[in-house]
Amino acid sequence: MTKRPSRPAAPRKGARPATEIDAQSYSAFVGDLKTKIAEARHRAGLSVNRELILLYWTVGRDILIRQEKEGWGAKVIDRLAEDLGRAFPEMTGLSARNLKYMRAFAEAWPDGEFVQQVVALLPWGHNVRLLDAVKTPEQRAWYARQAIEHGWSRNVLLHQIESDLFIRQGSALTNFSRTLPAEQSELAQQILKDPYTFDFLSLGPEMLERDLEAG
Repeated sequence: MTKRPSRPAAPRKGARPATEIDAQSYSAFVGDLKTKIAEARHRAGLSVNRELILLYWTVGRDILIRQEKEGWGAKVIDRLAEDLGRAFPEMTGLSARNLKYMRAFAEAWPDGEFVQQVVALLPWGHNVRLLDAVKTPEQRAWYARQAIEHGWSRNVLLHQIESDLFIRQGSALTNFSRTLPAEQSELAQQILKDPYTFDFLSLGPEMLERDLEAG
């Protein structure tokens, strides 16, 4: 018995024929997705950095309070570094040197609200430079705001401090209108790549290797 040749299947009702992708429309779509991804990374980086800076400020404040209340001397920081290092071996940011910076950080910024709204927008490296290079609270706050406003990298911040920008142009640059570092600024890029952030989240290569070995 001879088989009849099969007829091609009729297109489903309502089905749309395949069309070529419009290059302009596709390019705009890709651009939109890139923007959304970059913005999400930017927000995530700022959020993690804020938590890290607030943690460091809290640790420093608690050390200050305990030293005043208990009468503990400077050696307690070395002991704390050893104990915290054993509890969190992946966090190199808990060294005695860094704990001393946390204490100085909390002492320099006693206003927790200001820390949350301004200083927590800067990476830890920026804050350390401010502690080392600027001694007056007024100038320190001014440089912190300007670093956010203009997206200064750590090196640019240090250059502006060393060149006495506050003295030269302080009255002309006092308007703090930006609430977040600009996404494309060097400051924002340093926040995303800050080693203290990866240290805080235990995302370094050693941690990944430990996870694989544990698995």
